[in-house]
Amino acid sequence: MQSNRNPVQGGSGAAAVAPKAAVQHVLTHCKTTSEFCSTLAKLFGVRLSEVAVMRLENGLLKFVLPEELKTAGAIPVSSSSAIAARTASTKKAEVFNNFSKVQHARVFEAVKLICPEDSEKHEHSQIQKLMSAPVLDGQRKVLGVIQICRKGFDVGSAGPDFTASDMEQLGMAATAVTELGILTLDN
Repeated sequence: MQSNRNPVQGGSGAAAVAPKAAVQHVLTHCKTTSEFCSTLAKLFGVRLSEVAVMRLENGLLKFVLPEELKTAGAIPVSSSSAIAARTASTKKAEVFNNFSKVQHARVFEAVKLICPEDSEKHEHSQIQKLMSAPVLDGQRKVLGVIQICRKGFDVGSAGPDFTASDMEQLGMAATAVTELGILTLDN
């Protein structure tokens, strides 16, 4: 099954072939959370609905984007079944290239996300691959979590695996979030 993704030149996305300085430059010029997530989607060759930013507030991870998840609830950092909670608790980035086999909370996957580039054929697809990284301040205090996923009907239809280079780019994105104060912007 063919995936409706941005064109990719080798590797898993534009981020895999873009120089670090160029990626950092692009990320640091984003002015809103929406613009930042749109830029991340392009860098990783994913749909906008496959980028999530969560802010940590009073022990809960609350979605900043996608917009539809803002009202769907929050994730307690103490949760033993949520990958985002584990990312916040351990302060470690993780990649899952066979995410459908990872035991996790699926409640947010059931929320229908409206995204212009999503087609109806992707409506019932599930997260197959996921990267999750903590957003830390200068004192290593957790401010939130960024997740990039690839959805599909199976691992093969979800697109290429995430790589070590992708994880490095996601780490740069988490740093950019901190430097720009993205988690505090209203949009």
